[in-house]
Amino acid sequence: MCGIWALFGSDDCLSVQCLSAMKIAHRGPDAFRFENVNGYTNCCFGFHRLAVVDQLFGMQPIRVKKYPYLWLCYNGEIYNHKKLQHHFEFEYQTKVDGEIILHLYDKGGIEQTVCMLDGVFAFILLDTANKKVFLGRDTYGVRPLFKAMTEDGFLAVCSEAKGLVNLKHSMTPFLKVEPFLPGHYEVLDLKPNGKVASVEIVKYHHCRDEPLHTLYDSVEKLFPGFEIEAVKSNLRILFDNAIKKRLMTDRRIGCLLSGGLDSSLVAATLLKQLKEAQVQYPLQTFAIGMEDSPDLLAARKVADHIGSEHHEVLFNSEEGIQVLDEVIFSLETYDITTVRASVGMYLISKYIRKNTDSVVIFSGEGSDELTQGYIYFHKAPSPEKIAILILIFFFFSLELRVPFLDHRFSSYYLSLPADMRIPKNGIEKHLLRETFEDSNLIPKEILWRPKEAFSDGITSVKNSWFRILQEYIEHQVDDAMMATAAQKFPFNTPKTKEGYYYRQIFERHYPGRADWLTHYWMPRWISASDPSARTLSHYKASAKA
Repeated sequence: MCGIWALFGSDDCLSVQCLSAMKIAHRGPDAFRFENVNGYTNCCFGFHRLAVVDQLFGMQPIRVKKYPYLWLCYNGEIYNHKKLQHHFEFEYQTKVDGEIILHLYDKGGIEQTVCMLDGVFAFILLDTANKKVFLGRDTYGVRPLFKAMTEDGFLAVCSEAKGLVNLKHSMTPFLKVEPFLPGHYEVLDLKPNGKVASVEIVKYHHCRDEPLHTLYDSVEKLFPGFEIEAVKSNLRILFDNAIKKRLMTDRRIGCLLSGGLDSSLVAATLLKQLKEAQVQYPLQTFAIGMEDSPDLLAARKVADHIGSEHHEVLFNSEEGIQVLDEVIFSLETYDITTVRASVGMYLISKYIRKNTDSVVIFSGEGSDELTQGYIYFHKAPSPEKIAILILIFFFFSLELRVPFLDHRFSSYYLSLPADMRIPKNGIEKHLLRETFEDSNLIPKEILWRPKEAFSDGITSVKNSWFRILQEYIEHQVDDAMMATAAQKFPFNTPKTKEGYYYRQIFERHYPGRADWLTHYWMPRWISASDPSARTLSHYKASAKA
């Protein structure tokens, strides 16, 4: 991942404001740059780089001789940039995939540009010739983007909210920071004084619609209709293609492997494709857990089956508790589910960065939301009631790639009849499992392994991670503190000591920003007092079986 940051119409000294950009330095450890905009003394870009492609000419903002009036700062990967370049005969000046944004914009404007991009991205595009600023974000929000804008036209944009909260502005001492909506772009007018005015915010793509860039890809022709064998064949074709296009990098590729269905399918398919591409290094896979973790055991089976260079990261309860503060600061949230799950993610990403040279990391993230994989989906009143909510964890100085959220794969999956996508015979993701039944990609017991939430699977069934946390926090938050919780935290009042503890840490880092979390995540359609899957009746029944 890289870090992007930009200001338009700043009233304060830019050399002071630029200190805020250093809050996201962890996103790009290879290089950084600040650059003022010609003719606008109160506008500037900041960029922290993780060099994944074109290490020589990949610094940003990207500017090319053909379009001296265009400035681009973006974070992401555009997987179809070469296909589009060849189709439209664009002359590239760099090897950076994001350069395609400049050429597409010049050719057809901003709407055609975002609709043609097959990839994940967040960008800031400045056109000084036409006095416009454009913001854009990918369909599922895989790449983060936050903005703050005042009534008098000061605009600040950043990959993370922490890069904006300390900015100064004469008319607004407390800047409201909010996420930029996934699947949208915004058009703003740039005024002579460097300030901006929003013209329109447009939703350019619905996740169930086939994307416009499908016209230019090289995926083999899919089988028509919804006969089960045709559907399974189409899913295999699209999944294979989703991973193949994501091999685009000059850095070493690795893969997270929890031993669950999703990460196992990704790892097995990825290793197969790396061999076909004659990549010279072995695929490194990574699993994390405490002793007796079911995830570690399952991941070991998969790694043995596919022949990866497997790494196991062991941690104890004390190590997990010690990083809670760092996790909450990094993720900018106090949501209980997110914090629990992110401790393992945080520790494993630090291990990868410190102990290996893998930088581009594949993951099974997004599959549960797409394929209705969470245990509580068994209680959904109807297939139509299930909506997609994507949460991608921040990775630290690594590039995360999520093939399950591929545009073509996800739009096809969501276009299938609802009754094909629901849990069957008490088994979630039945269609996905059935699709790879005869592939021998992964062991059968892993293919049909029941869902285990990440924050639960990293610890033994006897002593779940959420219980470890609650036992520790019981001694940190007393009943008297809980009695005054509503007065201290009137918005999103924590109902448990665990929630109170996380909220305290969050408020220390981000005072007055509690509205960044609109509500606590909880399983739907059931009466649940805790978000852990291990507290649900369906899990308990499966565990006994």
